[in-house]
Amino acid sequence: MPSERAPLALRIAAGAVVCFLHVPFAIILLYCFTTEDASFRFPPPALTLRWFGAAWERPDIWAALGLSLRVATAATGLALVLGTLAAFAVHRARFFGREAFSLLLVLPIALPGIVTGIALRSALSLLEVPFSTWTIVIGHATFCVVVVYNNLIARLRRIAPSQIEAAMDLGATPFETFRDVLLPHLRTALLAGGMLAFALSFDEIVVTTFTAGQQETLPLWIFNQLTKPRQRPVTNVVAVFVVAVTALPVLLAHRLTRNDAKS
Repeated sequence: MPSERAPLALRIAAGAVVCFLHVPFAIILLYCFTTEDASFRFPPPALTLRWFGAAWERPDIWAALGLSLRVATAATGLALVLGTLAAFAVHRARFFGREAFSLLLVLPIALPGIVTGIALRSALSLLEVPFSTWTIVIGHATFCVVVVYNNLIARLRRIAPSQIEAAMDLGATPFETFRDVLLPHLRTALLAGGMLAFALSFDEIVVTTFTAGQQETLPLWIFNQLTKPRQRPVTNVVAVFVVAVTALPVLLAHRLTRNDAKS
């Protein structure tokens, strides 16, 4: 049975929201190709690819990119371990304060980034921990754990306990039960959670500002370049790259979870 067509007003409103969200990115993309380095006339007087070459030859961009990739990879790995353990603990165990513990786990992603950043900065200062790559990783892991935990806890609630009980009744060890029964159900949730965590970490700037010290990730590099008008086209090129790197894992995670929901 075909679905009913949405009302015209609703379709117009949805289109307006999509335009509101994506037109600014289209403008940034357009001005990656402008021949002028300081002014932003519309339409651009002419188009060029030279800013992509200029961005490629900048060692500061490569250094910032390398730091962002290292931080995002480490934060994702840490989030996968901690998020998985937390999901199993909350799902399988019954203990006092279980609901409060679950709330505290998801709270960092609901709090404003500046609150998390100030709290982490204060804790690092009190503990006299020097700023390093690992302070950024710890800051990013506070909210990356949430997406992994949410994906896994939702998937665990869909697994029938009888499957686990049957495997153990047939003599499977806890590891074999996890490998042969749980992991096939959880692998798409783990993969989607990991990709979302990577995307969140790669483009994070607020928490990074408070935990990076003198280091500069790629989003921080972009932010610091906004005071240099003649570098704006190069900044636009890097911004488009960050959006592309961030959007790809988000789209893949959405596709994984959508296909899994259909099956």
